[in-house]
Amino acid sequence: MDRNQRILILDFGGQYNQLIARRVREHHVYCEVHPCAMTLPEIRAFDPIGIIFTGGPHSVYGPGAPTADPALFSLGIPVLGICYGCQFMAHALGGSVEPAQSASAREYGKTPTFFDTDCALFEGLPEQSVTWMSHGDYIARLPEGFACTARSAACPSAAVADETRRFYGVQFHPEVNHTEQGRAILKNFLFDVCGARGDWTMEDFREKSVRSLREKIGNGRVLLALSGGVDSAVCAALLSEAVGTRLTCVFVDHGLMRKDEGDRIEAVFSGKDLHFVRVDARRRFLKKLSGVRKPEEKRKIIGAEFIRVFEEESASLGTMEFLAQGTIYPDVIESGGGKAAVIKSHHNVGGLPRDVRFREIVEPLRLLFKDEVRDLGRTLGLPEDLVTRQPFPGPGLAVRIIGNVTEKKLAMLREADAIFREEMAAFGQAGAASQYFAALTNLRSVGVMGDGRSYDLAIVLRAVRTEDFMTADWVRLPYELLDRASSRIVNEVPGVNRVLYDITSKPPATVELE
Repeated sequence: MDRNQRILILDFGGQYNQLIARRVREHHVYCEVHPCAMTLPEIRAFDPIGIIFTGGPHSVYGPGAPTADPALFSLGIPVLGICYGCQFMAHALGGSVEPAQSASAREYGKTPTFFDTDCALFEGLPEQSVTWMSHGDYIARLPEGFACTARSAACPSAAVADETRRFYGVQFHPEVNHTEQGRAILKNFLFDVCGARGDWTMEDFREKSVRSLREKIGNGRVLLALSGGVDSAVCAALLSEAVGTRLTCVFVDHGLMRKDEGDRIEAVFSGKDLHFVRVDARRRFLKKLSGVRKPEEKRKIIGAEFIRVFEEESASLGTMEFLAQGTIYPDVIESGGGKAAVIKSHHNVGGLPRDVRFREIVEPLRLLFKDEVRDLGRTLGLPEDLVTRQPFPGPGLAVRIIGNVTEKKLAMLREADAIFREEMAAFGQAGAASQYFAALTNLRSVGVMGDGRSYDLAIVLRAVRTEDFMTADWVRLPYELLDRASSRIVNEVPGVNRVLYDITSKPPATVELE
């Protein structure tokens, strides 16, 4: 593939490494995250127009602190250090980093910060703004050639720069939303300092990917386990454009999806230029789940059964030279850069067989973040409701049912979940939550239905907002919406007489309710 301009992100163990990469790509500049121990020849081969150091939990002067090859500062490439990355740069170039002498000198959270707007990094910004700080160390002595370019009440070196060599460091985190001018700061670094053109677009990626896939696959045949999730759906659409009917998509219908989703997936893909195979395994999965109450046991049973169904079906399809997977870039980062040779656990259905023999694994989305996958899906003409489909657990509704799973309970939950989704859309709140759903408890309580008493189950509604799903806040939905959803659910779903709303954030809860 033709190469786009590149930013190299060297990871020092910071919790925001993926967020930095996403922020860079929001400006249509391609970047990759690599370990800070990346060698100098590897950096030269990567050929970046700029390098960003991430934050990290260590102190640069401590034993075993992560480090990068100081020789990279001689490459003539612009560098931006963030938090620990800023301190590492100062330390490596002869400055001094020390622990803050008092609690008041340590900064955590939103901090008023003053910028030198003559510095290229802060050009066009207001002279004062709020940044997000998280540090207990500070740069006590600047390296030769550096000057302070931002300050806060507790930190005179909130930002430092050697503009002659195009080295910049910020003690705060420009990648998080709490830093009010964070995106503008990163934009200045990318375009004004590094000379980025902004040549990373989904249309360009699509064209290059199709060419590359055609060259790689040739006349070979490709097999894809299509879950119906965003990643596998976009992967299928891209491969369909590249190799057409040499792609076979196997959709294992385990009967644990939301209302009408199986039919929707079939309607979208059965009309495309590929072989679509829907395997009706609903009774098989329900039988395996009979009497099972623990969520982790449900996950293992569903994952193992999916593998068996997938193996049985693929064995009847003849020789397949390539196995396609919807691996995306966060999967690659979290696995240490994708160095492992094994087939990764399928993120939608619980694990593909490790002993399946193919000539090669094809992962056409492995360079993309989730929001980029959605953008690619739009360029490929996938329906918006499929492109914007929320994250859905591989075991499906089985882990949104507390206790044992039955066809009756699945039917109840599908209807309640559909009603909640309809009301979220009707009240214009669908975009207010990163994920929202209904779950069915095993809590029975007395209710009054008509002229008689009932002893039925409770539905729990949940809506959360998050950027990375590592933490999540519950969404303050309008009371009118909750009132309408509750009224409809207890009136339209037999067996439900109570509706609850989960107002627990993550942590201490998880996003799912299982």
